Amino acid sequence: MIIAETTRLAIKQFTVKDASFFLELVNSPNWLKYIEDRNTETIFQAKQRIKEGHLKSYATTGFGFYKLLLKEEKLKPIGICGLIKRDTLDDVDIGFALLPDYENKGFGYESSIAVINLAKNTFNLKRITAITLPSNAPSIKLLEKLGFAYEKMVIPFDNDEELQLFAKNLD
Repeated sequence: MIIAETTRLAIKQFTVKDASFFLELVNSPNWLKYIEDRNTETIFQAKQRIKEGHLKSYATTGFGFYKLLLKEEKLKPIGICGLIKRDTLDDVDIGFALLPDYENKGFGYESSIAVINLAKNTFNLKRITAITLPSNAPSIKLLEKLGFAYEKMVIPFDNDEELQLFAKNLD
């Protein structure tokens, strides 16, 4: 189901049929560098991650991460953008990632604007956050362009890694 559109993108919920794309994305260089190697090495594992992550999130919160489909390339999946409610953070978190060939072309900004509008107008969120490694300059630059402001350092995961938390009020 398409949940939003931009000039260049259709933004759609994941299905298990997206496993090969998801497998490629989570093993791309910048995912591994800035997000984390989640040991997703097979189509079966990718399907499980989609079921246990994306599909479960849609069912429990109404939102989740969405695939970004490039209109000019017959709806080719090029990345993800979406919302997640993490148990370790107070607010809903926005996240994004793109395949290498589509980075630095404005797709992260374009999709994030659409997802922020969904957060405000569909899910009635008053505030969203984002977390990133301090070394992830491209992500920080995008968050600042989107109007997010740095708030504090957090340790949201079991690996004890400190991340920067940015926030944006939506009202």
